[in-house]
Amino acid sequence: MDVLWAMKMFVRVAETGSFSRAAESLRVASPTATTCVRNLERHLKVTLIDRTTRRFRLTEQGERYLVGAREALETIMKAEEEARLTSGELSGRLHIETTIGVGQSLLSPELPKFARRYPEIITAVWLGNQPQNLIKEAIDVALRIGHVEDADVVARPVCDLQYVLCCTPEIATTLPVHPADLDPRLCIGNLSEERHSIRPWRLSNGGESIEIRPDGPLHFNSGADAVMVAKAGMGVVCLLDMLTRRHIEDGSLMQVYPEWSSEERKTLYVVVPKSRLGSAKVKAFTDFVFEVLKDQRRPRNGGGIVRTIKDRGM
Repeated sequence: MDVLWAMKMFVRVAETGSFSRAAESLRVASPTATTCVRNLERHLKVTLIDRTTRRFRLTEQGERYLVGAREALETIMKAEEEARLTSGELSGRLHIETTIGVGQSLLSPELPKFARRYPEIITAVWLGNQPQNLIKEAIDVALRIGHVEDADVVARPVCDLQYVLCCTPEIATTLPVHPADLDPRLCIGNLSEERHSIRPWRLSNGGESIEIRPDGPLHFNSGADAVMVAKAGMGVVCLLDMLTRRHIEDGSLMQVYPEWSSEERKTLYVVVPKSRLGSAKVKAFTDFVFEVLKDQRRPRNGGGIVRTIKDRGM
């Protein structure tokens, strides 16, 4: 019996809480996972998983063995990757998770650079607005927006984000001077993930605050799609600056009412399970993220990046 492989299978079963999900993550048939763990139990002469109850449960021996097995596998993984790193080559699979907006607008356009730099790494990217359990889903790195609360992961802030109002230059020429006078039917809304309702825009300028409730014909839970229809001239969007920056720079969108800021602030994090912190592949990818998103970390108050209605003599 390959004890190392059986150990790896047991750890995945324990992490996912399912033989079938563990088998899927390691790309083997479900019966293979069951047989593998059963053979490991015979080899150790202990019961690792209690199968007599309705709920999946590790025995006391299983809990203790899980700690040691994880440590052993992490040590082996680090040794293998360090050996590959000294030879100048990283390889293997890398599983990434992020939101649809971050993936489509920021990460995916940059990934060809990563693939060319590390041609032996097979990178799989999952885009979704519902965060996955990184441990259970065997995800190596996630890019998350907002507060991260999980004792099993380490979150590094990449940059602070703010919401900006944008539209095409043509639409900008038709807008009123004050955002409180914006026609709600010209506003493209952002959908709440929980209730699928349209989130209001709460803006402030000094001591003045206003609320705009978008009531246009199109609304999205994806910032990338909202940008797409805004560029098509469908109206005004209120989106994170990281999603609109490139389009403002190329002139297809224009920031409007720049003196008004959203009361909502966000932070982009790189999130890594603690068990993957020693991985050379993970380090290579996180370093790459900080490298390609370095422009997002810079202030937006210079360089002629932001165009406003006033720039057009309005």
